[in-house]
Amino acid sequence: MNKTNQQPMQPLTLPHEMILKWAQETPNAVYLTQPINREIKEFTFSEVADQALRLVSALRGLGLQPRDKIALLSKNCAEWFITDLALMLGDYISVPIFPTAGSETIEHCLVHSEAKAVIVGKLDDDKATIEVLNKHPELISISLPYAGVPTCQHRFDELVDSHPASEERPEHHHDTLMSIVYTSGTSGLPKGAMLTYGGFAWSSSKIVEHIGLQGNDRLFSYLPLAHITERVYVFGSSVLGGVPTGFAESLDTFIDDVKAHRPTLFISVPRLWTVFQQRILDKMPQRKLNILLSIPFLNGIVKKKIIAGLGLDQARVLGCGSAPISPSLLEWYRTVGMNITEAWGMTETFAYSTLNYPFRADKIGTVGAAGPGVDIKIADDQEIMVKGIGLFAGYYKNAEATAESFDSDGWLHTGDIGSIDNEGFLSIEGRKKDTFKTAKGKFVSPVPIEKKIFEHSRVEMMCLIGLGLPAPILLVIPHAFKNFDRSRYERKTAKIIEQINAGLESHAKIKGVLMVKEPWSIENGVLTPTLKIKRHILEKKYNEVGAAWPKDKLVVWEE
Repeated sequence: MNKTNQQPMQPLTLPHEMILKWAQETPNAVYLTQPINREIKEFTFSEVADQALRLVSALRGLGLQPRDKIALLSKNCAEWFITDLALMLGDYISVPIFPTAGSETIEHCLVHSEAKAVIVGKLDDDKATIEVLNKHPELISISLPYAGVPTCQHRFDELVDSHPASEERPEHHHDTLMSIVYTSGTSGLPKGAMLTYGGFAWSSSKIVEHIGLQGNDRLFSYLPLAHITERVYVFGSSVLGGVPTGFAESLDTFIDDVKAHRPTLFISVPRLWTVFQQRILDKMPQRKLNILLSIPFLNGIVKKKIIAGLGLDQARVLGCGSAPISPSLLEWYRTVGMNITEAWGMTETFAYSTLNYPFRADKIGTVGAAGPGVDIKIADDQEIMVKGIGLFAGYYKNAEATAESFDSDGWLHTGDIGSIDNEGFLSIEGRKKDTFKTAKGKFVSPVPIEKKIFEHSRVEMMCLIGLGLPAPILLVIPHAFKNFDRSRYERKTAKIIEQINAGLESHAKIKGVLMVKEPWSIENGVLTPTLKIKRHILEKKYNEVGAAWPKDKLVVWEE
């Protein structure tokens, strides 16, 4: 079945053209707000445009020529936006790198892309960056103006202050290469997806159109801008729509910064929505919350207090993407008055493929329907195929992988498997590569099983493994409840697994549950920068545990 939604291509206005337009039409309107040492620094549209054009002149002065690749390695901040716009205005090709990347990934992105310069900003840990900079002194390096940024050859603020605004205005076409974005794949080194101006502008404009940006909207940028979702949904839509955008100073000040900015549009990832839920339930246990919500005159007050406590009392659109989220978590948020729109996309589709917007509660569990201009179909092997204007141009220096990505009719192989209902709403049922074969020679698709478990439990993270094992083993990161009762948790786990196993074929039944001691993170290599689980890493680490699972135990705690 397929969902066809094609529209003719319209002339596109590009982001760097829009910043010049806003700077001319509303020069003194505040565009970016950046907290620094708990004080707000504001950037008007004219200041953003002026700094971007000055940076163009500075880069020219350093000998960097049009079409050179320039990397950007920093957590989100106002200067990230300014630099991205400068690279567009200077006809450079940007290479964003995740601020959490290790030295091997950073070096791969810089060397593979043939970057001539790197602009370095806010980082939680600068060791990997310093290691790579020391190894490659030939790279021109520029530091953004924040405390703790690694020492570079040049300083952003000094370069901007000492150069005039560029008068160059490059002409970019629909197929002009804008950026090389390295995908945070769950296996192997990342591939460089080539993103064009046309694809980026088209996708950003469709989001602006789909959501219907309003005059009083405000955005908040904190998910990594090196990831396509934040770059299109927040950076792209903010500059096309002229929407004021705020940033967080640090993880410790995150909630306070959200409260100060009070965004009307807020996009997050499953991990953070889970953390928010846990924070709410730590203050107000579920039993107490249920009672309060059942009292008519308290119901609205409680909901307002919860939403205001997150700084989201002005939010009219709440979003979630980048990784699967439990339908039960979305249902829970509905009970406290927050409708979270789930979306699906990938770097290769500029993150814009489907959205459950306008929000429909009866479609929780799907990732929404195809957006305007996007075509989706399900192939014979259940792979989801996408077609539209907002598709990448291929992988940089990897013709073989590029050829494998498209069929002869221009449909993109997404690598995800799924189904489309009779209203065109898409359900994701896993990755083709996630399917594993047990020692019994039978294939198991883990994602549908994990989704069922998520619906019945409050598990923060889990991963089903089984490659070459006698039977699948479930790895679980248990919630850190107050007054945690291990034996009670085991009994509840056993009950859930029994219920799940009853609906599975014999070869897919879960043999055991390992309660993992150390939470998975980007730092310990289990999560990608977009918080997807690297199943192959866990399969390798716990293969021996699964092979020697005790016959008389369902639940084992990692010591």
